[in-house]
Amino acid sequence: MVVIRLARGGSKKRPFYSIVATDKRNRRDSNFIERIGYFNPQAVATEQAMRIAQDRLTYWTGVGAQISPTVVRLIKNNPAV
Repeated sequence: MVVIRLARGGSKKRPFYSIVATDKRNRRDSNFIERIGYFNPQAVATEQAMRIAQDRLTYWTGVGAQISPTVVRLIKNNPAV
């Protein structure tokens, strides 16, 4: 089953998350099928905190991918996405 979830990147105490489509059985930061966006929780006012390719999100949900609760919450809190 394909799931859309966060994969952590960045350095220690400076998280940066990629929003990826991956197999549910894969580990959090291991290989993924496609990177469809990112989330930067420590973005300053001049930087964009979140970006997601809406067309790729609708494609993956259309073919049966599940969205993790965290990604759903991020999408709801950022209506400009």
